[in-house]
Amino acid sequence: MKSKAAVLFNSKRPLEIIDLEIPNELDYGQVLVKVKYSGICGAQINEIDAVKGPDKFLPHLLGHEGSGIVEKIGNGVSNVSVGDHVVMHWRPSKGIQSNTPKYNYDGKIINAGWVTTFNQRSIVSENRLTKIPNDFDMKVAPLFGCAITTAFGVINNDANLKIGQSILIFGLGGVGLNLVQASDMVSANPIIGVDINDNKIEIAKNFGLSDGVNFKQKSLFNELTKINNNKNYDVVVDTTGKKEVIELAYELTHKDGKTILVGVPNEKISIYSLPLHFNKILKGSHGGDSNPDIDIPNYIELYKKNKFELRKLITHEFELEEINSALDIFRTGDCGRIIIKM
Repeated sequence: MKSKAAVLFNSKRPLEIIDLEIPNELDYGQVLVKVKYSGICGAQINEIDAVKGPDKFLPHLLGHEGSGIVEKIGNGVSNVSVGDHVVMHWRPSKGIQSNTPKYNYDGKIINAGWVTTFNQRSIVSENRLTKIPNDFDMKVAPLFGCAITTAFGVINNDANLKIGQSILIFGLGGVGLNLVQASDMVSANPIIGVDINDNKIEIAKNFGLSDGVNFKQKSLFNELTKINNNKNYDVVVDTTGKKEVIELAYELTHKDGKTILVGVPNEKISIYSLPLHFNKILKGSHGGDSNPDIDIPNYIELYKKNKFELRKLITHEFELEEINSALDIFRTGDCGRIIIKM
């Protein structure tokens, strides 16, 4: 069996669309999924650009949030069955963590992780799948694979944001927009956002943003405290991973507040650490400590009751063959969430 896929053959180069050979037999704990839709996340840009150093797994597949239908299950799999509709996610959940698959193309091995979504058929570890109702919209389902679960988890688990507390969010991309939305759901006040793109600030206002400031604004520190009645913030979340932003986020956090780092820095940061010995908290988040098996069904029920928005988060849709154009738009930042239709 063959499957069309977008593969990274060389770092910092466009993905190549090829026909993969799918292994005939599944390993213990593996599941073959027919992918319907995939999201794009900043993590894929980081992989393409090799921000963590030389990529030793080339060539390999990408993508960690998607929706699909189970076509085949390997030995030991008990949480999903053939025909089930599923969300594909990077955070481990219940079930077996299988070996990672290896695909073939033109005599070459194509590597993959426990989940990939830039391929029309994907072999996925059981613990990277969560069953969803068969009537749920497959187009919005990928958002539960990363953007929603990460953002809601940051607000609930990492920040433990309370009613009436102030929050400042740096970066209003897919995760940032959902941080705004989750903050609004718990009645935070005010909810302030910072981005280099004014359009993103305007989009975020549709999801509960009280006000926004362009990162290029002069006297940014003063402007952001002014918006919050000349006070620092109870919670500040950084999604950018940029050194200068993290340091500013920490400075803007109240002495009894929390700085939450969602974006992963690739440089050392410099902060005055004395406040950490008292009540100030600086914390790195790992996917919001979300538990997909519990969180995704809960969030689906909330969505069915119109407690939050999903469709308006999606600003662009592309076919798999157009994925490099989708990645180009993602890099501009002039978008919400981009969906790839398989």
